[in-house]
Amino acid sequence: MMRPFKTRSTPIALAVAAALSVPLGAHAQSAAELKARISELEQALAQTQSQLKEAKANEAASQEQLASASKAPVGPSFDILGGTLKVGGAIRANYAIGDYGKYSGYPTRAERDGGNFTLDTYRVNLDYANNTNGVIGKLEYRFYNGYHFLHTGWLGYNFDDGGQIQVGVNRVPFGPGPYGVSQSWFFDQHYYVGLADDMDLGVKYTKPIGNWTVDAAYYLSDEGTGAGKSRDSARYSYDVVNESGDGYEEENQVNLRAIYHFKDGAVKTDLGGSLMYGKLNSQGAQDDGDRWAASAHMVNKWNNFTLATQLTRYSFNVDKDQPLGNDKVVQFGAFDFGTEVAAKGWIPAVSLSYYKETPSIAWLDYVIPYIEYSSIVKSESSFKNSDLMTLGAAWGHGGWYIYTEWARSNGNDFVGNETSFADRLAANSQRDWQNRFNINLGYYF
Repeated sequence: MMRPFKTRSTPIALAVAAALSVPLGAHAQSAAELKARISELEQALAQTQSQLKEAKANEAASQEQLASASKAPVGPSFDILGGTLKVGGAIRANYAIGDYGKYSGYPTRAERDGGNFTLDTYRVNLDYANNTNGVIGKLEYRFYNGYHFLHTGWLGYNFDDGGQIQVGVNRVPFGPGPYGVSQSWFFDQHYYVGLADDMDLGVKYTKPIGNWTVDAAYYLSDEGTGAGKSRDSARYSYDVVNESGDGYEEENQVNLRAIYHFKDGAVKTDLGGSLMYGKLNSQGAQDDGDRWAASAHMVNKWNNFTLATQLTRYSFNVDKDQPLGNDKVVQFGAFDFGTEVAAKGWIPAVSLSYYKETPSIAWLDYVIPYIEYSSIVKSESSFKNSDLMTLGAAWGHGGWYIYTEWARSNGNDFVGNETSFADRLAANSQRDWQNRFNINLGYYF
């Protein structure tokens, strides 16, 4: 929420006013007194310049927040238990055209080179805040074609020192922001291995400490599956899933993240690191496993440009006797489909975007063009890398938020269907480059 600017007297203005209020002929000032007054004025000027820098930084932050403001619930609100409950939601439709043959039923939901237009998502949002006692909460439930699930559901508390706690299904603190480095509808490859925009069941604590923002979290399990055709994959975020009934399930995960904010200088920089460790609970004859990930990430902002970079090392340690038959791949799932992912690897990712307000265009508030690249570089020597490149723009006006994108990949389940599904994030044996042009139309209310 943007705060209105208030007119106030700066230290230098007060000092100048005080100096002018003294009659010039009232008494003779010594050289020492003049030097002292000059010193005071210089200090006041430095303080005022610092305040101007801070105001500009706040203004830039407010402009950046406009990009996500249209996606916040703006529906009716109700006074409940001394707080405010806001009701909102969204409905989205999607058009896709690209390297698609006969309809396969896999996550792309696309068919033939002629393209197709489908209903993408319907969601309901509830946001609660009580400014008196600090209690907050959020609920989001999503409906897709043939399946539905809980996306978010937590209660929390805002502490007086700026800290916040969330208990329930909440977003895992990993990477430079809620969506990793990405601005795009496709995200980057971190998302498809459960390391960006991941929702799990647990408790998260966030606190600003000077120029630092620190997150610590414990997750009992993943968020669970909803209702769909799959056994365990009717969910939004990618997790290790138990599609066979005797595979693995996520449990006892710990996350730590620290980000330092460099606020001075022309280029504002957020430099941080993220750590994750968790167990994999065997539901079959295989031994239990574990998983970990470590990431370094940075976000640089200069004027309206944002450059986000991230490098991650991840490892899922599974038994070769698991249902997939080896210890080189892991069973993942989301959007009512199971898939396979390489058990170990590196993920480099980069995104460059530009935020442009458009006051002269009546039907457009702002546009965010971007270009992104990410890759899963697998540790298994016989596996081929999985690359994803996206060129696109996000368009915002009122409650509308629209993505127009061209994605090109040689290893992503959502780009093309002319190569083997469930192999692209794992061995990626074919590694053919495929294309997809995508338009996602979203109205948020």
